[in-house]
Amino acid sequence: MEPVTLIVTALAAGASSGVIEGLAGTVKESVNAAFAKLLDLARRRFEGNAGAEVILSEHQNDPAAYEAPLAKKLAAAGAADDAELLAAATALMELLDRSGASSGRYNVKINDSKGVQVGEGNTQHNTF
Repeated sequence: MEPVTLIVTALAAGASSGVIEGLAGTVKESVNAAFAKLLDLARRRFEGNAGAEVILSEHQNDPAAYEAPLAKKLAAAGAADDAELLAAATALMELLDRSGASSGRYNVKINDSKGVQVGEGNTQHNTF
């Protein structure tokens, strides 16, 4: 999964009260703690950028509507290169989707590439 997509997916999953409310006990506590850490790191990444801070806040209320704007702001802020932010997103997704995590779904490593597309159900047209 592409780094910014991973972060946005994790933020959306953490913001989904239905996902977290369906969990029990220590798993729920772990998910809440992992989401709080991810959200804090994202807020720090946007510190001083009022527009990005608003989009992050609005994303918590309506992840679907703010997915693209949040992804754009994260990319512009260099979130794809923030190892701590990526680790927090991965940790949250590992808690919420153990089968996806164990299959490597949230692993990202791309080096010296052009026209790379990561994800599911994508369409891409390249001209080099």
